[in-house]
Amino acid sequence: MSLDNPNTTFSVVVNSEEQYSIWPEYKDIPAGWSQAGKQGNKEECLSWIKENWTDMRPKSLQDAMANQ
Repeated sequence: MSLDNPNTTFSVVVNSEEQYSIWPEYKDIPAGWSQAGKQGNKEECLSWIKENWTDMRPKSLQDAMANQ
C-alpha cells in the first residue's frame, strides 16, 4: 500500500489540541493521536474533517480566549 493508492484506507485521527489529520490504516497511529471515528478513502476522510473541524484554533488557545 501507499499513500497515493486509491485503495488505501485511512483513519481520521485527532490529538489533544483537537487538531485532525488522516493516517493510513496499515501504520500504527503515532503517540499523542487517537481515532476520531471515521475511516474510508482519502477523499472521504478529508471531507469528514472539512465538515467537522470548524474551529482551526488549538484547544489550548480556544480555552485561553474563553477565559479572558
